[in-house]
Amino acid sequence: MTSAVRQAARHDNSTCVKWNGCHLPDCRDRYNSRRRAIRAGLIQPRTLIDAEPIRQHILDLQAAGISPTRIARLAGMSHTNITDFLHASPSQGRGRKRQTTPEIAQKILAVQPLTTTGTMRRIQALVAVGWSVRRIAARANVSVRWIVNLHPGVVVNVVTSKKIAAVYEELRKLNPEKHGVWPGHVARSKQRAKDNRWPPPKYWAGRMDVIDDPHFEPMYGRTRGELLAADARELFTYGIGVEQAAERLGVTKTHLYQELLRHPEETAPQQDDMQPAA
Repeated sequence: MTSAVRQAARHDNSTCVKWNGCHLPDCRDRYNSRRRAIRAGLIQPRTLIDAEPIRQHILDLQAAGISPTRIARLAGMSHTNITDFLHASPSQGRGRKRQTTPEIAQKILAVQPLTTTGTMRRIQALVAVGWSVRRIAARANVSVRWIVNLHPGVVVNVVTSKKIAAVYEELRKLNPEKHGVWPGHVARSKQRAKDNRWPPPKYWAGRMDVIDDPHFEPMYGRTRGELLAADARELFTYGIGVEQAAERLGVTKTHLYQELLRHPEETAPQQDDMQPAA
């Protein structure tokens, strides 16, 4: 009884011997030649790292709605490069990838889901200067329902995000009343933005580097007392007491207590959804 020799699907490098036990003479010679060159210091061995964190990152991207094909395109790689991390390929004689190079890992880990943060802020900024959701949707060629359903944490298609960004640049300096938006709807949009403290384009003009950053918190519309309370609570997270916080913020302990009482921890109103206007 003879056992079948396990052969690799590809024989253009030395990995078929190491990972697939290939016994073809040419492959064995190539493998042994490389090992001798490494021992002689003529070439450097490849550095390999654990592939599991990369696999988990790919799974997280899929959970966020990004397909392996899209991940591959964004990383500048082939579809197979991505799927090899996810499952074995018996037809190709390959198991699931267990190790990879730092260069490949860096390319894949650089692919990050695009959330609604920047898209919502651009829409809200346009509403703050009087543009209605219906007009914004029409200009961007998206549905009003799509805008209404936007909320933090949703993944936005890159193409759609670019559409909203382009409309933002187009409309941010224009007067909506001079472009067909009824004055009553302009006033309603501005009031909604004011109630929710949505910063207008003027606020973002010097902060475009953080408009897409979910970790950046706009302080637009907050009073000095609210800002003082917010700064104090941030200091509290580092274990600093009220007296020390007051000293650092340049106010008395009594004044700080007053502002903390006036402004409970949730100082900003909850953002409402983008209910359409004409």
